[in-house]
Amino acid sequence: MQGTNAAASSATELLVAGMNCSNCARHVAEAIQGVPGVRSATVLLEARRATVRWQAHADQNVPALIAAVKSAGYEAKEIPADGSDGSDVSQQGWQINLWLGGAVTAALMMGEWGLGLASAPWFQWLSFALAGAVQVFAGAQFYRGAWSQLKIGQSNMDTLVALGSTTALGYSAWALLSGTGGHLYFMEAAAIISLVSLGHWLEARVSAQASSALKQLLRLAPMTARKIQRPEARGQNSEGQFSDLKTRTFSETAIHNLQSELEVSVAELKPGDLIALRPGDRVPVDGVVVEGDSAVDEAMLTGESIPVDKRPGKELFAGTVNLNGRLAMRVTATGESTALAHIIAAVQRAQTSRADIQRLGDRVSSVFVPAVVIVALATALWWGLAPGSAGRVHGLLTPFLWHAMMPTGAAAAFIIAAAVLIVACPCAMGLATPAAIMASANAAARRGILVRDGVALEKAGNVTAVVFDKTGTLTSGRPEVAEVFEIRNSKSEVRKLAAALARHSNHPISQAVAKTSAEEIATADWQEIRGCGVQAKIQVSTARLGSLHWLKETGVDLAPGEKFIAEWAGEGATIVGLAVDQSLAGLFAVKDTVKPGARDVVAELQRQNVKTFLLTGDQTLTAAGIAREAGIEAQNVTAEVGPDQKADFVRKLQAQGERVAFVGDGLNDAPALEQADLGIAVSRASDLARETADIILLKSEIETVPEALGLARATLRTIKQNLFWAFFYNALGVPLAALGFISPILCAAAMGASDLIVIGNALRLLRWRYRSGHPNRQRIG
Repeated sequence: MQGTNAAASSATELLVAGMNCSNCARHVAEAIQGVPGVRSATVLLEARRATVRWQAHADQNVPALIAAVKSAGYEAKEIPADGSDGSDVSQQGWQINLWLGGAVTAALMMGEWGLGLASAPWFQWLSFALAGAVQVFAGAQFYRGAWSQLKIGQSNMDTLVALGSTTALGYSAWALLSGTGGHLYFMEAAAIISLVSLGHWLEARVSAQASSALKQLLRLAPMTARKIQRPEARGQNSEGQFSDLKTRTFSETAIHNLQSELEVSVAELKPGDLIALRPGDRVPVDGVVVEGDSAVDEAMLTGESIPVDKRPGKELFAGTVNLNGRLAMRVTATGESTALAHIIAAVQRAQTSRADIQRLGDRVSSVFVPAVVIVALATALWWGLAPGSAGRVHGLLTPFLWHAMMPTGAAAAFIIAAAVLIVACPCAMGLATPAAIMASANAAARRGILVRDGVALEKAGNVTAVVFDKTGTLTSGRPEVAEVFEIRNSKSEVRKLAAALARHSNHPISQAVAKTSAEEIATADWQEIRGCGVQAKIQVSTARLGSLHWLKETGVDLAPGEKFIAEWAGEGATIVGLAVDQSLAGLFAVKDTVKPGARDVVAELQRQNVKTFLLTGDQTLTAAGIAREAGIEAQNVTAEVGPDQKADFVRKLQAQGERVAFVGDGLNDAPALEQADLGIAVSRASDLARETADIILLKSEIETVPEALGLARATLRTIKQNLFWAFFYNALGVPLAALGFISPILCAAAMGASDLIVIGNALRLLRWRYRSGHPNRQRIG
């Protein structure tokens, strides 16, 4: 497996035959993802490869993969571990077609149009031989593709190309062999194969750009690492010796005593191993710094260009770059468990996903080819059995369109039917949505925005209201105790008791209170009540630390601290109460600062006519203070709500017709993230395992929220543009071909151009730029 360097057993590589376009690659990916145990599938058209990643502990049923690919109309085989499959790039196949077909087409064109040899018998026989060679060798890919689809009762673009080129060649061969005379279409038959091959070659080159960000991610992590060798002479258990390096202060002497470094394959690493990183090295796996001080470039993971300082205890992520100092790190995750692997899986999932809007194109594509074949047969019968009627209709429209060179006699029935078959393009409809989603997922990943799937992009493009959680989302999430108010005993005793209760909780406010005292107090039956606080037994009493609303519900009288509460809550501080049984013991004013860019983010969303709301479990006065700083209107603030009540609030907005995005830190916000139309998690790379969010912001900041929504809107517009073009092209091209206004050669060129237009329009998303303050001037390029 590339990039993530997992063990070989975690991924399966397949060589897939029969794929001719991006639509084929999408069908193969969908077939593979339907196999039980498959976590993700990446199909590279240009390399003819499918990389299949399995779920943890899944039964890796390779025969089932091959059978699934075969049921979709393609052939597959497993690539050996050494990667020797005998294939290079699919573009080479199309290049061979171009060299052969292009040379023959150019020669026949020169003979017919340049030298006027079209009626010379020897040239007609030479044309037959050359066009036949093109049909057999260059056309083989189309015939194989059409046959593989026919075997499973389906049809695709290969079916139309094979039928169209065969019709032109077959009629010309019949006319030559029977001596019927008239114009022969050998040059047209060769040109059809050549031009369609040219379209596929260009499509393969252009499509490769759409997955550029994914390819960069796959190449990020190195294949080898410098493993620090542990001294064997001491007879110590290596796993036990270093099991707590994340929390211990590890002396430089301890590391330097581990003198030797050995370059090993990353696949051999396991959690607990020690790795040396020199300046300029890429981090091979996830880990934690145990020695050294350096700056690390995490731009490819988070989109943030500013290097991050790393010192002992700080986390490192696979694929990032150590810039200027030597580091020693302990491995904490390898292979599919690394943050980079999670990002790659997320991008792959988004690229191969489907949006609801795609259903329209899929429904049409499923009946498109049979419908075109019926139209072609009807056209052949019309021009063959009633040429006068067809000619009159053509003549009536000529003044409004253009003059076209018309075949006569039996040739009209065959050649115009061939034109109908060739001009139709089901690929344009099939690619309209996937191409835009692939490009958008890559553009988002470059900005540190991970999108779950195409449905999430579609939902993000329709958001009308954004609900923000407070702690860790609008605020920095690093609160500090600003003041302590004691009701009884001394401040030191109040702090000591509160710190003992808070020490075991991971909530940011609890952690702030825990820092107020380092002394230990024996507790029993410690319990954390989500959204409320913590409680434990202190000797024979029950001590509680948490929200004032919760303490009040348990019967605690808050009257002694009313002045303190009013004063500090008015300044935006969170007030946490300490109670022993039903008596209030003390109050803590915990201050959390609003993120510097929060006000700009709210203002930008409001300029986009998106309503903004603040939802928090904090006190009303505190919430109002934070809302004022962030620029959220007072009537859009709801305070003192628990995690489940947040979901109820989102449901209420949805009942009012709003399409709601909820932005939270993912700690206590899972119900609301799940209930919202769009869940946005503010997260660092180490938090990627969170599955409730539709969008994850790797920067851990909210500045990218307007950008993410803007990119989603641009994606939705692009999908609609592509679908319009695909339907418009076919609705216009098929009738014009049936009426004799487009020759088979022009039809072949137009069919290839339609695919390129759809893909090219999607690729514009890679150059999309968000202009802050001008929602109507967001542009591509």
